[in-house]
Amino acid sequence: MTTITASTSAATAPAGALTPALTGVVPPVCTPLTPDFEVDVDSLVRLVDFQIDGGVDGLFILGSSSEVAFLPDAHRAVVVDTVLEHVAGRVPVLIGAIDMTTLRVLDHARRAVRDGCAGIVTTAPFYTRTHPAEVELHLRRIAEQCEAPLYAYDLPVSVHTNLDHDMLLRLAQENVLAGLKDSTGDDGSLRDLIVARNDAGLTGFSVLTGSELTVDSALRMGADGVVPGLGNVDPQGYATLYRHARAGDWEQARLEQERLLRLMRIVRAAPANRMGRGSSALGAFKTALTLRGVIDHAVTMVPQIPLDEAETEYVRRILVAAGLL
Repeated sequence: MTTITASTSAATAPAGALTPALTGVVPPVCTPLTPDFEVDVDSLVRLVDFQIDGGVDGLFILGSSSEVAFLPDAHRAVVVDTVLEHVAGRVPVLIGAIDMTTLRVLDHARRAVRDGCAGIVTTAPFYTRTHPAEVELHLRRIAEQCEAPLYAYDLPVSVHTNLDHDMLLRLAQENVLAGLKDSTGDDGSLRDLIVARNDAGLTGFSVLTGSELTVDSALRMGADGVVPGLGNVDPQGYATLYRHARAGDWEQARLEQERLLRLMRIVRAAPANRMGRGSSALGAFKTALTLRGVIDHAVTMVPQIPLDEAETEYVRRILVAAGLL
């Protein structure tokens, strides 16, 4: 179960800082699109309900699986307005304020806060070359100016830098950061962070893994939850995995994780010499959702390349084997 609490912050915290505790399954929701590349609002609403009915503990919109890097600002606004209005407080909604530099991030973050999000998620600055001190300043400025919990997103594959653990824990101690989504894929580093967090007594600082295939291991190490892109396709599977882990039934957690690992093979639908890995993965997620009747179109935003009929059939066969069709 996800718990978000707010308390008056310590004297060192920025004005309006919140101290949340976030746990559970928080999928990064895909952004359904129409064939002319507008936001498919009806499909987005169905996808949100599909996630909530599947037992997730929260939603993360405008992250990598949402194709945030491809969406114009007007599309982002439609996604935020649609999801927050439809969810209406049933689960916490985190919103990605992801852009190249601090002021651009603040534009997105302020809108999300005005609309009533449960938290802001942001990466380090990208495209520009930044020093660790500048990354820290970036996070502090956002926290100072947005009265919502701030979650750091460690995404070195896209940002080309790792977030420093000492910095993260320092900012957690000062109530600048509420938590972290770790998408480094480095389980040793993740474990080191969890141990350091616990040693420092910062258990209110949420550590969520973004690695869909090692969730059982991450939870056993002490991670608080998971932000699984594959959760779009099978939210109930991740909710079941999380429930087994929290009950200490690690054998059942392992079995469910291995079922999800086999399902994750859908991201291999397209050969690497035909399209990028992102096109194949996001196309597979949306194709699966279309085959499951959740969204109307498997359209991904240009310049990503869509799956063809043979690749769609590959996804369908895996869904059948996973018991989802």
